[in-house]
Amino acid sequence: MTQHLDPRAPWVISTHDLGRRPGSMRQMTLSLPAPANLGVDMIGVPKDTEVELNIRLEAVMEGVLVSGTAHAPLAGECSRCLDPLSSEIEVNLQELFFYSDEDASEEDSLLDGELLDLEPTFRDAVVLALPLSPVCREDCQGLCVDCGVKLAEAGPDHGHEKIDARWASLQGLISENDNDQEK
Repeated sequence: MTQHLDPRAPWVISTHDLGRRPGSMRQMTLSLPAPANLGVDMIGVPKDTEVELNIRLEAVMEGVLVSGTAHAPLAGECSRCLDPLSSEIEVNLQELFFYSDEDASEEDSLLDGELLDLEPTFRDAVVLALPLSPVCREDCQGLCVDCGVKLAEAGPDHGHEKIDARWASLQGLISENDNDQEK
């Protein structure tokens, strides 16, 4: 049993006015709420934020070709210093929605009558374009691996004495000998 699309869902678009006449086309500018769980570990598009779409629907022999751009806000944290960050992303969209599964393969998108669901196309484009290691600034130094302080705030003289664990027990002998020689 195939599940039918809800025509009232925000990302479901009707192609009724295109008919099945190859060459007919329609430009659309839409503002839609971002779907949930759209991102990677460190960054993503917050749920229900406004996504601006500028798309073109064009009837072709096999189905409806959707192409255009989507612009969305991003929120996450810097992979180096863990500070919150926000920015924006713009992705290109292009998907052919086939009229029937006879023309399409398993991976292809199908029209549900005259309806198409643009959310999976948008989701794929955004997730593929997201940085896996976002940074707040390109020159972000991150955190000190020893104490966790932000290196940008620590100053140039920040450092920790490194003692090789294999020689640590000898460290006490050196200070005792130094005390003996001073007497």
